[in-house]
Amino acid sequence: MLSFGQILSALGGRLGDAPALIHGDEVVSWSDYDRKTNALANAFLAAGAQAGDRVAHLMRNSPAYLLTTGAAFKARLVHVNVNYRYTGEELAYILDNSDSAVVVYDAEFAEVLETIRPRLPGVKLWLQVGGTPPHWAQDFDAVANGPSAPVQADHSADDMLFIYTGGTTGMPKGVMWDQAALWTVLGGGAPLPGMPAPDSLEAHIAAVEAGAARRKVLALPPLMHGTGLLMGIYAMALGGTVITAASRNFDAAEALKLSELHSPDVLVIVGDAFARPLLRAIEGGEGRLGQVGMMISSGTMWSPEIKAGLLGHCPTMICYDSYGSSEGLGYGASVSTAANADAPTRFLHDAGTVLVEIDEATGEKRIITEHGVPGRIARTGLIPRGYWKDPVKSAATFITIGSQRYTMPGDFGVLEADGSIVLLGRGSQCINSGGEKIFPEEVEETLKTHAAIEDALVFGVKDEKWGQAVTAVVEARTAVTEAELIAHVKANLAAYKAPKHVVIAPKCPRAPNGKADYDAARKLAEDAAVKAA
Repeated sequence: MLSFGQILSALGGRLGDAPALIHGDEVVSWSDYDRKTNALANAFLAAGAQAGDRVAHLMRNSPAYLLTTGAAFKARLVHVNVNYRYTGEELAYILDNSDSAVVVYDAEFAEVLETIRPRLPGVKLWLQVGGTPPHWAQDFDAVANGPSAPVQADHSADDMLFIYTGGTTGMPKGVMWDQAALWTVLGGGAPLPGMPAPDSLEAHIAAVEAGAARRKVLALPPLMHGTGLLMGIYAMALGGTVITAASRNFDAAEALKLSELHSPDVLVIVGDAFARPLLRAIEGGEGRLGQVGMMISSGTMWSPEIKAGLLGHCPTMICYDSYGSSEGLGYGASVSTAANADAPTRFLHDAGTVLVEIDEATGEKRIITEHGVPGRIARTGLIPRGYWKDPVKSAATFITIGSQRYTMPGDFGVLEADGSIVLLGRGSQCINSGGEKIFPEEVEETLKTHAAIEDALVFGVKDEKWGQAVTAVVEARTAVTEAELIAHVKANLAAYKAPKHVVIAPKCPRAPNGKADYDAARKLAEDAAVKAA
């Protein structure tokens, strides 16, 4: 198995002026990518970083992000993603927890880093992207254009990459992936899913040079989140092109412009938070998708009606709903085309994905084979080592059944008669109302089928009668009442799953990667209840 460091080092400058990175109007060729990643890697090592040390990426989308990642891979250093929305204390935590030796950051974060820098003596090099760096940092562009001799490194299949995930509780946790495991799970260089991958580094490089493996990827989510990052680094390892938007926030019209201009092979989104605005922009005449081959989503629910709407405008496209998480990939996939655009979302999977039942009294685990029985979704095979410096949480997520090791991040699902899985949602968000268990995602998807609703978040709030009352925060396109929405859910689901309260807000709170911010949604509901009292 191959590491990303091996592949990028072997590609070197072979691809010449072909575009590696496109960010708005800025283009980085493959020859420049090779030169700059070599220079950065040499600077990391010259500053005292050693193989296995961590490189923190505190950046919005820009060429600097994947230049830094490529340099880290070449130098056998470990990628650490840092959420640019974190406060000073959260930044201090993740930089300290990861033991980062190098920090590359956008100029806008210099002020907050100045306040926490004395608490991070292990950082050997600070690189600032843009602006004039303070005395304690170096200029990213100057370093990237420095001495660029190829890095001499003994790359290994077990060179690592970290993906820090916020999860639903507690501080961020660093998921430890072997690069070779990720490379293989993502496809290993196969031309298409299900096709054989090259059997050696030489065969892969030959395929890249022949053009068979390359692809253009338009990555709309932040690269500092798993979906954008993994699609980005996989495209780079295929000798392809990663395209990112120049706007600080997601702009559907800009995304369509880039799609029309570049006709990407793959357009990457995260569920409805990206797909709905794209569909609305197309319907509003703001642009088209162009010749997109595949739109791929991972990390959150993607509504069937939105897939169908997009396929109506781009019938040659494939909608690939990939079920994965920071803690594991390849749990299953749901593929939609113009021929089955209205089909419900069902995740097909191989034998490595199972449902697990855990006895709450004894902790005993068994694999569920019956249809219709809810269980926790787990995956074996090529999975992470665990969480960095957190053996307790690692033991809870990375479990063993018999002699087999599984990753079980917390999602629940049900086996259908055909063997597919219906995803119910994250167990940590499960609502217990009047003794009934309710998965928020099921109610959210039902609310979003109402013609007036653009987005919805559902959660439980403490209630004297019900224990937890099902509550929704919705974003509406047109006028609608709370009573109408509750009636709509009751018409499509068991009555006990319907919200007791619905708050209509200007916007449903979500992170830049499209994931739900349930804490902020609860605050909106609490504020609405106070006003109504």
